Amino acid sequence: MHNVYRSLSASLLALSLTISAGDSVADSFASPVGLWQTIDDNTHKPTAIIEITQTADGMLNGKAVKGLLPGDDGRRCSACSDERKDQLIQGMTLIKEMKQNGEGWDDGKILDPNSGAEYKCKMHLTDGGKKLVVRGYIGFSLLGRSQTWIRQQ
Repeated sequence: MHNVYRSLSASLLALSLTISAGDSVADSFASPVGLWQTIDDNTHKPTAIIEITQTADGMLNGKAVKGLLPGDDGRRCSACSDERKDQLIQGMTLIKEMKQNGEGWDDGKILDPNSGAEYKCKMHLTDGGKKLVVRGYIGFSLLGRSQTWIRQQ
């Protein structure tokens, strides 16, 4: 009888650990924090890896950690007009100050390093957290464009 209780206790502990591990995986997909592969709107090919991080006050920022196109290693933001003018794009913060709003994030800014233009930004997760829809816009979100980024492991 004592062995039955020991076996039952071990099974419950294993089940508890499995459920906890599953919750951790689900929690990691409930936030855009992590690495994302951007996709070019025209060619539909991967263009960069963006790392989204969360600040102590809960805001999200995104930095270009790797360009995936030839020549990206030394590419600079020559079209930028702010403090990022002529800075290397790799390592540059492209997304700033995104705040959670319900199941999405908004009130932030996103930089297009090709044009040097900065836009208002909002984003939300889809496909169980495997994809991130990022929308840059001017004024109202109807006047803009969206990209779908793919989560990287």
